[in-house]
Amino acid sequence: MAGAVRVGMVAGEASGDQLAAHLIAALKARRPELEFFGIGGPRMAAQGFEAQVPMDRLAVRGYAEALRHYPEIMGIRRRFAERLLADPPALFIGVDASDFNLDLERRLKDAGIPSVHYVSPSVWFWRGWRMRRIARSVTHLLVMFPFEAPLYEKAGLPVTYVGHPLADLIPLEPDKAAARAQLRLPSGKLIVALLPGSRRSELHYMAEAFVLAAHRFRQEVPEVHFVCPTATRETRDQFERIIHAHERSDLPLTLLFGHSHEALAAADLALVASGTATLEAALFKTPMVIVYRQSPITWALMRMMMYLPYVGMPNILAGERLVPELLQGRASPAALSAALLDLLNDAGAQQRQVEKFREFHVLLRQNTAEKAAAAVLAVLDRGRA
Repeated sequence: MAGAVRVGMVAGEASGDQLAAHLIAALKARRPELEFFGIGGPRMAAQGFEAQVPMDRLAVRGYAEALRHYPEIMGIRRRFAERLLADPPALFIGVDASDFNLDLERRLKDAGIPSVHYVSPSVWFWRGWRMRRIARSVTHLLVMFPFEAPLYEKAGLPVTYVGHPLADLIPLEPDKAAARAQLRLPSGKLIVALLPGSRRSELHYMAEAFVLAAHRFRQEVPEVHFVCPTATRETRDQFERIIHAHERSDLPLTLLFGHSHEALAAADLALVASGTATLEAALFKTPMVIVYRQSPITWALMRMMMYLPYVGMPNILAGERLVPELLQGRASPAALSAALLDLLNDAGAQQRQVEKFREFHVLLRQNTAEKAAAAVLAVLDRGRA
């Protein structure tokens, strides 16, 4: 395109692909001359993004898993940085994937290429000293949660609170009946959503505990039906193998490929692996129990760095243990089943969760893509000037 303005981007996993796709659409609506290239996924490609490296090359989770892929990932970053420095874009946008993006952004910023980082690394959850590293690496930071902006302002980093796109996407009052009809779930049953994670490594550590907990729960609540959305065909097959590995494979379960939003909208309760899904469950006003299990090495490293008392975003936003959290050794099938039963039998606890979830939804609904696009274009225009 004549007069095209090139923008480099990197997104490292499915959630970043979705965020980046929304941002690309909002930016192109304002500036059709923008062209986007780099490392990304199918949603970005649908918006005209040129993927020079497949996103799934970066999609690993946890310290132990990342160490195995470290040489390959560092090689990708080195080659991509050399390409950007040899033919500089007008702007670089790193979407999440901070372990990959921050060092890349610093090299680009030092070379005079403005860099925007979209989604704050969880420095407020792990180590606050990383804020200084981010301030050295990034020209401007876009954050999704209101408590993040003041932390970075104190560190002297230009920052814009843009809200969370899921809060724009998910209706304030989800239609439970419509979701159940769409998924063809049985009427008159308690519906419990099981979300043991979207990656194979997460299912490796959590899926069996979820399945066994569901069997235990059913012994106490016979009129229950479970629904489990899976992110890929591989994770669906993996979950099915775990179900059939046990003698009792008669669990009343609807196993889905995708459709996590419909599952959460339809559910009365949810058992959710810590991560973005906990925020999604909150926005769908679904009372939940949060679970987290990881490799022993990763968990030991995480425990050394944690200084917040919670891992789930609903609890971080609430500033209290609003939602039960069962972590690592405490996340046994018996404990998960008991926590779900306690929540089922405590209408007051359910109501407290739902009321707080409504507050979060209003707070995070900020027309995120448009706010983010405006902030990005301001950085772009200053850089070009």
